[in-house]
Amino acid sequence: MIVVVDYGMGNLRSVSKALEKAGARVKVSSIPRDISRADKLVVPGVGAFKDAMAELKSRRLIEPIKEFTGKGKPFLGLCLGLQLIFSKSEEGGISKGLGLLKGKVVKFRSKRLKIPHMGWNQLDIKGNCPLLKGIPEGSYFYFVHSYYAAPADKRCVAAWTGYGVKFPSVVCSGNIYATQFHPEKSQELGLKILRNFVKL
Repeated sequence: MIVVVDYGMGNLRSVSKALEKAGARVKVSSIPRDISRADKLVVPGVGAFKDAMAELKSRRLIEPIKEFTGKGKPFLGLCLGLQLIFSKSEEGGISKGLGLLKGKVVKFRSKRLKIPHMGWNQLDIKGNCPLLKGIPEGSYFYFVHSYYAAPADKRCVAAWTGYGVKFPSVVCSGNIYATQFHPEKSQELGLKILRNFVKL
């Protein structure tokens, strides 16, 4: 059973439908007990980091998520869900994140490129992250974001993408996986990534 965490800020329907298409049994929930009982956890997200952390806190979901990942069960963060796994973000003033990985979330500062970074962009794949099994180098995925993660330890980065700067587009660290792009909006290759997560 994969639980998709509902904290009021995710595109829950499209994520849960894509996971079902990838072969998963899915439950969308904001109940701490459901998170504890899940086999795998997915935290999607659209919106602002500070608001997302406030919603997770108000629903008493922060500790259950940390306890879940501490047990070594597979966790997947999508878009804002990738950013939330880091220590802090500068969006809307400094805000504390889940702290599953050390690092901060910073804003694109290019004067010549449109912000947010929106549309299709390529992956520069590094290493052998199981999430990327069967994904060809240079594959395109769909992005929408104005901020990106800057990990303290770059060894957690499984793929980079360029948009004025190089930023982590896929993170793999132990049982923690995350994508800055939206696999549920990335057609067949996005589904392939979700299938890889379901099979873990």
